[in-house]
Amino acid sequence: MSKQQNHKTDAIIIGAGPVGLFAVFELGLLDMKAHLVDILDKPGGQCAELYPEKPIYDIPGFPLVMAQELIDRLMEQIKPFNPVFHLEQMAESLKKLDNGNWQLTTDQNVVIEAPVIVIAAGGGSFVPKRLPMKDIEAYEGKSVFYAVREKERFRDKNIVIAGGGDSALDWAIELESLAGRITLVHRRDEFRAAPDSINKMRALVSEGKMDFHVSQMSGFHGEGGQISAVSLKPKEGEAFDVACDGVLAFYGLTMKLGPIAEFGLNMERNLIPVNVENYETSISGIFAIGDINTYPGKQKLILSGFHEAALMAHAAYPYVYPGKTARFQYTTSSSAVHEKLGV
Repeated sequence: MSKQQNHKTDAIIIGAGPVGLFAVFELGLLDMKAHLVDILDKPGGQCAELYPEKPIYDIPGFPLVMAQELIDRLMEQIKPFNPVFHLEQMAESLKKLDNGNWQLTTDQNVVIEAPVIVIAAGGGSFVPKRLPMKDIEAYEGKSVFYAVREKERFRDKNIVIAGGGDSALDWAIELESLAGRITLVHRRDEFRAAPDSINKMRALVSEGKMDFHVSQMSGFHGEGGQISAVSLKPKEGEAFDVACDGVLAFYGLTMKLGPIAEFGLNMERNLIPVNVENYETSISGIFAIGDINTYPGKQKLILSGFHEAALMAHAAYPYVYPGKTARFQYTTSSSAVHEKLGV
């Protein structure tokens, strides 16, 4: 377990998708700082991870904007407010402190204290799809991994990388010069990755610097959680083993609500009911915005989440500044807002 890191801020945002990012802006306009926690390795949520090149047509002022461009613009918009990101982490536990604040702890032992919690987790946390193999739990975290947190772990090791998307190819290319030997495994000779990455991978294979098999993993060999070989089953022909020290599996992500379901909220079908006046949950000081919430007439649109973020910020203000009321200001004409934005 890594050493505990402690932070204190005004608002903790769980989820760094477009709605979570815009919440940083709305909170910032009212002089509230934010820390964001997200399971992914970069901000953007589904827009960045699942469909960065997907066109979006219903963002006001943009007849068409690509999902990644929207995230890039939101990141530029919140720069003046210096948000702190805690990426590749899951919000694991939440408790109320004696001083009235909330204390959130992540699975990476990061502890954040704030008077306001904003849940903007979309449909839940993204978690890697696990290998569907018997007794896989014994190997996970020891010699089977779903993400690369420390490249040095794989130095001079023989690694099998499974998958056909960007993550699998990018890490195969990245680790080729570090690892002892890389073996890429995919069920077909077609990939869902950037053309440049595919070309680089094929070049490394043709040069004999990397192995590639059109196969599926069918079993492991090893003891005490340490893999010694992987059994591969090609479409045609006999199964065979590849000796290895570890496996990196990149089979995509799945959505799970995760520990948020244990926060004591009044959940309805994995969604969080909110008061439409301010998008506060059944627990004071905890708000839910975006696709994670539910209320009569709810529309699961990024646009709706942006609106919810604005109302949430004004309702959050008294928790951060007790006894005070947030003053409404137009961004067009307010000199105070211009100063905050540096314009």
